[in-house]
Amino acid sequence: MKHVMKTLGMVALVVTSGHPAAAQEKLKIGVLVTLSGPPAVLGQQARDGFALAIKDLGGKMGGRDVDVVVVDDELKPDVAVTKVKGLLERDKVDFVVGPIFSNVLLAIHKPVIDANTFLISPNAGPSSYAGKACSPFFYVTSYQNDQVHEVLGKVAQDRGYKRVYILVPNYQAGKDAVAGFKQDFKGEVLEESYIPLGTLDYQAELSKIASMKPDAVFAFMPGGMGVNLVKQYKQAGLAGRIPFLSAFTVDESTLPAQQDAAVGLYGGGNWAPNLDTPQNKKFVAEYEAAYGKVPASYAFQAYDAAMLIASAVTSVKGDLTNKAAITAALKKADFTSLRGAFKFNTNNYPIQNFYLTKVAKRPDGKFETEIDEKVFSNYGDRYAKDCPATN
Repeated sequence: MKHVMKTLGMVALVVTSGHPAAAQEKLKIGVLVTLSGPPAVLGQQARDGFALAIKDLGGKMGGRDVDVVVVDDELKPDVAVTKVKGLLERDKVDFVVGPIFSNVLLAIHKPVIDANTFLISPNAGPSSYAGKACSPFFYVTSYQNDQVHEVLGKVAQDRGYKRVYILVPNYQAGKDAVAGFKQDFKGEVLEESYIPLGTLDYQAELSKIASMKPDAVFAFMPGGMGVNLVKQYKQAGLAGRIPFLSAFTVDESTLPAQQDAAVGLYGGGNWAPNLDTPQNKKFVAEYEAAYGKVPASYAFQAYDAAMLIASAVTSVKGDLTNKAAITAALKKADFTSLRGAFKFNTNNYPIQNFYLTKVAKRPDGKFETEIDEKVFSNYGDRYAKDCPATN
């Protein structure tokens, strides 16, 4: 089993009598993301965004030095469970941050929550835990999975597309993508094509699209899957002929490989590198300087996850013994998000703005998504109503 672990350690505080125990011990945070295979770039973005936040915090939260342990879930739920149990039992982490993929979240959620440890998801936001199964130990700094896809469904409806072909991976997030798209799109779905996670050859699907001639294609294809789909879509002569609406298929994690093939394609999101807030401009500049690439949503959401944890730890003055106090502090979300307006709904998923984005080539030759229009304002997900307010 390949085990990737990276520890971002800070200098330990000297244990001195008369000081609270909380001030003597490092705060330990486990980061569990996908760092191998084609989707590794997504996990790398999250890992690096989180590390940048720790750097900006001076390596401390609530007066305590922070020790971050990063592990690779390999995009395998069984491996993820083993890794997260190691974080809980061996490393005795105070918080778990992750994962990227919803099928991994479904596997690790119970062991983390059962250990009364706080789980902060910087990306995966399945419907599974947004309603009745919400928990005071689970927080999401990204979105509820459906919401980003709802952006594309509303855009398709508003632009008068009548016939759409849908292409998604066959796992929970793919199913949530379809449900989200259909929220506002009321036209005809010619076909819902569910393909195995990790598929890299789309010739069969592209042939169907060419023959069916839909008004638009809606796709959710993250990481390496999206890289290949976009390249093959252009090679098939479909780019420019059939509008391509997607989520997580063309973003800063895939654009370095897609390049010109992706220019002009639309996406949906809660953020883009050109979002005009002072803190976001600073973040993007720092990230590019540190890692030599344009940050993706995975990076900014992980950065916000670190800032959320820091706000809670600071609120309780570094004392993590009172779980109820930490819960209250996390729910308050007393930090400045890179996206601007942000607060938690009753289910601990964000209420925030969502945008239609479009891929552009910058003057410096790098590619990024840019905000085309705001589609939803202060938008909470539809499952929150089923979550007990006192979760």
